Amino acid sequence: MPAGLDYKDYYAVLGVPKTASQAEIKKAFRKLARQHHPDAKPGDTESERRFKEVNEANEVLSDPARRKQYDELGANWESISRGGGAGGAGSPFGFGGAGPAGGNVRYEFRSTGDAGEFSDFFRMFFGQDMTGAAGGAAGQPPGRGTSPTGGMAFEDILAGMGIDGRSVGNPPPRPVPPVRHEATAELTLAEAYHGTTRLVEVDGKRLEITIPPGADTGTRIKLTGKGPGGGDLVVVTRLLPDKTFTRKGADLERELPLTLEEALLGAEVSVGTLKGRVLLTIPAGTQPGRTFRLRGQGMPKFKDTGHGDLLVKAKVVLPTHLSDDAKTAARTFLDLVDQPDPRTS
Repeated sequence: MPAGLDYKDYYAVLGVPKTASQAEIKKAFRKLARQHHPDAKPGDTESERRFKEVNEANEVLSDPARRKQYDELGANWESISRGGGAGGAGSPFGFGGAGPAGGNVRYEFRSTGDAGEFSDFFRMFFGQDMTGAAGGAAGQPPGRGTSPTGGMAFEDILAGMGIDGRSVGNPPPRPVPPVRHEATAELTLAEAYHGTTRLVEVDGKRLEITIPPGADTGTRIKLTGKGPGGGDLVVVTRLLPDKTFTRKGADLERELPLTLEEALLGAEVSVGTLKGRVLLTIPAGTQPGRTFRLRGQGMPKFKDTGHGDLLVKAKVVLPTHLSDDAKTAARTFLDLVDQPDPRTS
């Protein structure tokens, strides 16, 4: 053990007690990372040193498994110090730079790869530099042999103390999450309005899924643990085109053909909606393209309450194939109408 190598108190670095929760550690790290980030204080060597120190502490304390290993080292520090050194074991922490800073700002520290970026404490006891190379004597497997300073390897020291070095130097592998599967479900507009079910086959496994009302193209429905091998199944819906309605979010749009008489003199006209038929009052003199809003007659809001609106656009259809008598009557009528030229401004 090199003379003067002091125990690195990561709790003190972050200013939190040893009983601090993960949320308290995360909060302290974010505050200090923002305070000492090199971008916030360019050229300030003390802030840069503190930023590296804060990142190192967060790498250890933010992960429950790593924190447990660190606490075990701390409890046996005096015994380890008397053992004469510790490097040589591959780092149980896999340290590789700054952790997430959170908030709206992303703080990141990029190392040059120099082992000097780490504290002596970290390099001696966790034996890994920025490049990921583990310490240890040449030709020795990680965790055995002598330390870079000539002392006993870390695993040997722990073995002499009755501690299983494998549990400290080599944390158990993290479980690999099950594969997530995706499937596509095509829906008509009416099915999306009322909700429906679909049979989906994934890797030979058939599942019936319920699609709530209001689904749209790109809606994702997650079935946790229902996929093959216990993985999640995500069903992505795709809406098929409709010949009558156009969808815009929760609103629907459609055209409403009107006769010349209905547009000129006004009328009550039946309008089809996805909910049923409603009567729409057409005022006299309705111009082509006029839009009427029928509130609550649009699509249901996905996983929410209420409906969008239905926008009905008037489309005046003129009569064709007029007889001679009809043309004469139309001319008489038009002579009575005092209509200015619509093309003049």
